[in-house]
Amino acid sequence: MIIECITRDIIYKVLIIIISISGIMLFFGFGWQRYLELDTLQQHRDAWLDFTLAHYWQALPIAVAAYTVATAFSVPGGALFSLAIGFLFGRWIGTGMILLAATLGATLVFLAARYLFADALRARLSGRLRDMSEGFARDGFNYLLFLRLVPLFPFWLVNLAPAFSNIRLSTYVMATFVGIIPGSFVFANLGQSLGRIHSTSQLLSVETLCAMTLLGVLSLAPLLVRRLNLKNTGQ
Repeated sequence: MIIECITRDIIYKVLIIIISISGIMLFFGFGWQRYLELDTLQQHRDAWLDFTLAHYWQALPIAVAAYTVATAFSVPGGALFSLAIGFLFGRWIGTGMILLAATLGATLVFLAARYLFADALRARLSGRLRDMSEGFARDGFNYLLFLRLVPLFPFWLVNLAPAFSNIRLSTYVMATFVGIIPGSFVFANLGQSLGRIHSTSQLLSVETLCAMTLLGVLSLAPLLVRRLNLKNTGQ
């Protein structure tokens, strides 16, 4: 019975790895990455808008599913995908769609990485790395919220890294959802002016970056207050 469970577990893990690698190979093999280039989005914007208006209720779940899959496979071009959704569905509905799809996709990455590699990696953690992992599990919401809010860390990396800590799934999902609200709204809002954007460097202004970074820093304030209180109590 134990051998059967171990064998089944190995088979599941191999299948997940095969599906992940196959998905990435198919994406690049068929050249689908060209659809996530700014020029391509702008060239086909009218056709996609016409299709969305004609088949709105079918296009909505298709877009959410496509974004979720793209996030789960860590496909590059998430910002442009967000722009397209904002353009096609507007700032408010688009923001909700991005929040739902990005959170679902990120959670799938988290669960897959934890299932495949977390136990083996945790067994090898020692000293400072183990302390960091325990600290992340204890204050995971604030740490992850900081990583989500500050637009300096790759989205795929922030999806993956917490899986190797002891952070709870519910904490991961909540911090992810809350943390990507500002960025989701910014990109959905920018999507409405898709035709006037000529370079990805125009997507985020210095003011927006500074504001999101400040939000990230503020998310760590509870941790600083708690440590100061512990220090004062210890004295």
